[in-house]
Amino acid sequence: MSSKSGPTAHGRGPGHGPGGGSMVMGGQKVKDFKGTLKRLLQYLKPRRNKLIAVFFAAILSTIFSIIGPKLTGIAITELFEGAYGKLQGIPDAAINFGKIGEILLFLVGLYIFSSLFTYLQQYLMSDVAQKTVYDLREDVNDKLQKLPLKYFDGHSNGETLSRVTNDIDTIGTTLQQSLTQFITSIVTIIGVIIMMLTISPILTIITVISLPVSIFVIQPILKRSQRHFADQQRTLGQLNGHIEEIYTGHQVVKAFGYEKKAGEQFDSVNEELYQAGAKAQFISGIIMPMMSFIGNLSYVLICVVGGILVTQRAISIGDIQAFISYSKQFTQPIMQTANIANIIQATVAAAERVFELLDEVEEVKEDTSIQLSRAKGAVAFEHVDFGYGENLLIQDMNIDVHPGQTVAIVGPTGAGKTTMINLLMRFYEVNGGKIKIDGIDIQNMSRKDLRNSFGMVLQDTWLFNGTIKENLAFGKEGATDEEIYAAARTAHADHFIRTLPDGYETILNEEASNISQGQKQLLTIARAVLANPPIMILDEATSSVDTRTEVFIQQAMNRLMEGRTSFVIAHRLSTIRDADIILVMDQGKVIEQGTHVELLEKNGFYADLYNSQFSERTAG
Repeated sequence: MSSKSGPTAHGRGPGHGPGGGSMVMGGQKVKDFKGTLKRLLQYLKPRRNKLIAVFFAAILSTIFSIIGPKLTGIAITELFEGAYGKLQGIPDAAINFGKIGEILLFLVGLYIFSSLFTYLQQYLMSDVAQKTVYDLREDVNDKLQKLPLKYFDGHSNGETLSRVTNDIDTIGTTLQQSLTQFITSIVTIIGVIIMMLTISPILTIITVISLPVSIFVIQPILKRSQRHFADQQRTLGQLNGHIEEIYTGHQVVKAFGYEKKAGEQFDSVNEELYQAGAKAQFISGIIMPMMSFIGNLSYVLICVVGGILVTQRAISIGDIQAFISYSKQFTQPIMQTANIANIIQATVAAAERVFELLDEVEEVKEDTSIQLSRAKGAVAFEHVDFGYGENLLIQDMNIDVHPGQTVAIVGPTGAGKTTMINLLMRFYEVNGGKIKIDGIDIQNMSRKDLRNSFGMVLQDTWLFNGTIKENLAFGKEGATDEEIYAAARTAHADHFIRTLPDGYETILNEEASNISQGQKQLLTIARAVLANPPIMILDEATSSVDTRTEVFIQQAMNRLMEGRTSFVIAHRLSTIRDADIILVMDQGKVIEQGTHVELLEKNGFYADLYNSQFSERTAG
């Protein structure tokens, strides 16, 4: 086609339920935590040099801030000893304000350098995080281009969008905020332990004991929160899918009085999301208070033992003050690390959902050994078999269409008419047999070359948010304004376009609901005219327009189909009486074929269909 005349639009009605295919999505928890985390880290490999710089900046920033309490302790000791000497009446005892001033100035300098390195690590990490997320989105976008139609038929748009947006955003936020915090926390823990050991090994042991106690306490909590975070991400995808379905098809919902049922489904999924989110946040929220409690017990012990050591002149008053500061610095990064570990659970759950999408089975790999220029239009189905599952829908189909012929495909609903077109476009792959264009097996040409040979006008129109001119220009790259206007005139769309307030510059909204269904169909027909493909596919192209407009469109279509091979799917048999070949399908098989006159003379299935429609019109 050209995909230029617009890809197939697959809408979903309310009957699919919340999240459509996502309801069958399993996994109450992360299936492979280590594997998913390892795979996520692979995306950071191209930026390892910047990550190393972030690591060193975090170390320097943390070291400078860690030295601060020790210097503050020295200044306090200097102040205390001078003041204490004066109180005791010691000769020459005085507070050395000069030395204290030097210490404080040095301390200010350290904090300035610490802030600069903190800024540097945040700056570098923002670049690493955003480029990593950029790569993820690129991979997901490339993957979506390669997925077969089968995937989109089995997954709601909202579920897919949730993986592309919410889940990747979760990963980006974690990389941006939590990774640097994690590095800083680890460096702080190590640095603080070293500084505490230089002051008092006894007090350090008291402080460090709180670490294994904390790990022992929070480990079972982390395991439980992991499952609930996975549930939260899953139900968020379901909710997005439900909202996308219901609000995209709001007219159908209202027309069939489906509001109450849709509301109940929303409430059900929303309640599930609430329960999963509340449990995840509650359980993870327990971690910080428990860590604080353990830290406070450690703090009390340090104050008591430290006070005893000061009275015994084992350590100075400044050292005990510095140690208390370090003990607080020690528990804070541990709590942050525990919190980050909790965030990582949600991030890995989100990453696993993204990787599940990236691991979906792609379309059969292309064989581009044969380049197809502009096709002449000969189409052949040779012993084609196809089925969506084990049961075949189409069996041993044989069709031979010559260039320029118009082929009409008729039959009851579910006969396989649209499936035949999907096979022709390679939206689905055949189970057996071959489909050939100009004698070339379509398996031996690229999908792009194949689809550039087709123009499609579907019963379900596909228009995007933008001006009418932009929508029409989609049919041909680099189309001039005059070519666009000519195509619109051919499709009898020019008149109604010019009656709009902004004419060809009128902006269509997301669902193109600011123009009528018939007008939308005229625009898609004009787009196909502009594409000028050698083969046309018309799937109930006139079903959404009035009788008078249908006459105009039929005339335009007759001109469009001149010299082109055309496949026309129609229920109104009066519109395809002049077709060169009429294929009558039932239950996946071509049960009759011939011209209109030949099929009427056979007095078979087609004659019954035609006569029943004629009788209906006569009765009307």
